Amino acid sequence: MDHQIRIVYCTQCNWLMRAAWAAQELLSTFQSELRGGVTLVPGTGGIFEVYADGVRVWSRAEDGGFPDMTELKRLVRDVVAPDRALGHADRAAARTAADAAADVAAAGAVAAAGAATTPGRDA
Repeated sequence: MDHQIRIVYCTQCNWLMRAAWAAQELLSTFQSELRGGVTLVPGTGGIFEVYADGVRVWSRAEDGGFPDMTELKRLVRDVVAPDRALGHADRAAARTAADAAADVAAAGAVAAAGAATTPGRDA
């Protein structure tokens, strides 16, 4: 299937270069999948949205700012090539998830230790 990316960017905000950079990164990463191409669409009002095969994968307004390129590549991959590994991008995501889990576990251990040593607590 010929997959397609559409990037809608704000001309009032001068985000053409940001959109072009995202397009270049996606084309470099998904050379064989994006036979339908990448289209840059001028917009206004602060818009920056990325669509993969018509599915919005990023919205600056809803997702809070601009995407990290590694995250954007994962989001696009999930639509155009869900079985494809992204190498370092997938490893970075796994490390981030593992770090978050470790932080939660450490916070729980600290809270438990604090509860066990807090004076005046009923046993």
